[in-house]
Amino acid sequence: MFSKENFPPIYMDYAATTPVDPRVKDAMESYFTEKFGNPSSIHQFGQDALEAIENARIQVAQLIHAEPEEIVFTSGGTESDNTALFSAFYALRDKGNHIITTAIEHHAVLHCCVFLEKLGAKVTYVRPDKDGIVRVEAIEKAVTPQTILISVMHANNEIGTIQPVEAIGQMAKKYGILFHTDAVQTVGHIPVDVQKMQVDFLSLSGHKLYGPKGVGALYIRKGVPFVPFLHGGGQERGRRSSTHNVPGIVGLGKAVEIAREEMEIESRRIQNLRDRLLSQLEAQIPGIQCNGHRTQRLPNNINISVDHVEGESLLMNLDLEGIAVSSGSACSSASQEPSHVLTAIGLSPEQARGAVRLTLGRFTTEAECDRVVEVFCEIVTRLRNLSSFGKNS
Repeated sequence: MFSKENFPPIYMDYAATTPVDPRVKDAMESYFTEKFGNPSSIHQFGQDALEAIENARIQVAQLIHAEPEEIVFTSGGTESDNTALFSAFYALRDKGNHIITTAIEHHAVLHCCVFLEKLGAKVTYVRPDKDGIVRVEAIEKAVTPQTILISVMHANNEIGTIQPVEAIGQMAKKYGILFHTDAVQTVGHIPVDVQKMQVDFLSLSGHKLYGPKGVGALYIRKGVPFVPFLHGGGQERGRRSSTHNVPGIVGLGKAVEIAREEMEIESRRIQNLRDRLLSQLEAQIPGIQCNGHRTQRLPNNINISVDHVEGESLLMNLDLEGIAVSSGSACSSASQEPSHVLTAIGLSPEQARGAVRLTLGRFTTEAECDRVVEVFCEIVTRLRNLSSFGKNS
C-alpha cells in the first residue's frame, strides 16, 4: 500500500480547472491595489483600468483571429454560452424558433436549451457516433426552415473528442443559420480560428487556460443580430452591463498571450506524456477501454472505463494517495446519474459509472505520470480482488 505522505500531491484534473500561471498572477496583482479604478470613470484611475481592458481585448482577439470589437468580456463559459443562445433566440424569434445542438454538450448549453424550450423554442439534440463525433450530415438532416441557431462544442470536456466545426460552420452558412461553439476546452490548448470555423458566437473561459476563475469572453461576429443578456450601465458597448472585473480581465489577457506564444510546444509535450501514460495503463491493466476518438481528441485528455471497477471507488482511492482525477464533468460531479456523454456514445450505465478522466497540463511531469501508473495499477488490482472476494463469500 502506498503512502501519500512520501509523495507530493499530483493534479490530473486540468479539464476541470487549471492553476493560475505565476506570470498571470503577477500581471493581475497591481489591479487589485494601485490600479483599482472603475474603467467607466473618466479620471486617470478609471482610464488606466480601461486601457488594461482594451489591451486584454486585443490579446484575446489575436489568439482566436477576431477583431477586438468582436470580444465581449463575461464571467465565464456558462454566461457566454447562455448569452449566445438567449441572444439568438430573442433576436431571431420572428424568423424561427428551432435550435440544433448535440446530446453531449456541456450543461451550460443543454440546461439553457431546456429552459428555452419552456419559452417556446424547439430543440433537436443530435447524437454522436460511438467515438463521440457529431456528423455534419446528422446536423444538416435536422435543419428546418425554422432553424435559427446551431450550437456544437469544439471539443468535449469529458472525452476530449474534437468536433468537425469547420465543416459544420460551412454548412450553417449555406443555410444562413447562426453558429455557436463552446470552445472552453480548446482555446489556449489547440489552434482556434473563428474565420476558418465560420462561427458567429464562440465561448471561452479564463480558468481553463491558466487564468483566474470568474472571467471569460464571448466572441460575437460583427453584424450578427444580438440581444444583450444583462442590462444596466451599458458596459461592453451595451452588450454586457456590469462593472468590469478588471484584475480578472487582465489575467485572462495575460493567459491568452502566454498560450499564443507557447501553445504549440506545450501541446506537443503534453500529448507525448498523455500517449505514454495511456499506453502504460493499457499494457499493465487488462480490461481498459479508452472512451472517445483515439486520435481526434484534445492532447491532454484520457477517459477510460475499467472493467469490474467502480469509477467513484477508483477516484476516491486515488485521492487517498494524493492523486486528483475526475469521474467526468466537474460541474456535475455531485450527480449520481451516469455521464450523459458516455451513455450518448453507447456505453451502458455500468460502463459509464466505471469511467475516470485524467487530464494533464502545463505543470504535469513525466515522474508524476509514472507514479500515477504505479498507483493506478495497484488500486485496480486491489479493488478487483475485493470485488471477487465479495462475490465468492
